[in-house]
Amino acid sequence: MTETHTPTDAQAPEERRKLARRTVLAAGSVAVTAVGVGSAFAATDGTTAAATGAGTEASPSASEGACYRLTSELVEGPYYIDADKLRQDVTEDQEGIPLHLTLKVIDAETCRPLRNAAVDIWHCNASGVYSGYQAVGSGGGGGGTPPTGAPTGAPTGTPTGPPPGGGGGHQEPTDDTRYLRGTWHTDRHGQVAFRTVFPGWYQGRCVHIHVKVHVDGEWTDAGYEGGHTCHTGQLFFDEKSVLLSAAVEPYASNTTTRTTLDEDTIYPDNGPAGGLLHLGYDRHHIARGVRAHLTLGVEPDETNNG
Repeated sequence: MTETHTPTDAQAPEERRKLARRTVLAAGSVAVTAVGVGSAFAATDGTTAAATGAGTEASPSASEGACYRLTSELVEGPYYIDADKLRQDVTEDQEGIPLHLTLKVIDAETCRPLRNAAVDIWHCNASGVYSGYQAVGSGGGGGGTPPTGAPTGAPTGTPTGPPPGGGGGHQEPTDDTRYLRGTWHTDRHGQVAFRTVFPGWYQGRCVHIHVKVHVDGEWTDAGYEGGHTCHTGQLFFDEKSVLLSAAVEPYASNTTTRTTLDEDTIYPDNGPAGGLLHLGYDRHHIARGVRAHLTLGVEPDETNNG
């Protein structure tokens, strides 16, 4: 760190000018560093990307005693299966647009990263079906009540499965499939990454991914045991990215009426704090893949089972 001094009246004019110049250069170097960090998230020509990291997501509030906005706690939905697949690549044999998802988990009060936390993700495939519940079929629910108005987003068609499972209790799995599900630990920076596919949709819900964060447990050969769940939420995709994905197979073959982000009854409409992902992709060739990232501000001492 560069040490700076404020010149005094007793110093010679030339010396004062030199000190002032060093001070300006030191401040300038900090500004350049900040720009450099931000540019690392900037999209290249032909791509689209949302905000540039924590500076956009952060909401400092000294009066509230927190340095970061808490991520919204949302319903778990009926199709959670406890952490029995310890892996980062959850794709298995599922077709779809490659999705690289990076999450950073921090204590919302101190902004310290949560190291060695267990993070679960699970979501439906391009046809709207959850593994472990294939007997339910598409339209098989992830929590929430369908909107009363007719969805306006494309594509449209006749629902192909039963109505969504509401926000009710857990349902027992109907089969042994576990695609698009996985659990992995955060590193010393609080980060965890998954490889999956862009989710599809089913009746009554917008495109989303479920997420849980567990702390104070132990990693064993059987999975993550003990501790408690400090966050249960959902991750969302903006309408532009979903419309682009809907033009690509196998999503284009999903004729279930699609609920838009604005029509969804679960998304809290509060941006990244509500789980809205920052996305990066080639808008002309989204099929090549999507990169998504988000910081989750949680309360590690609280229990939030959803």
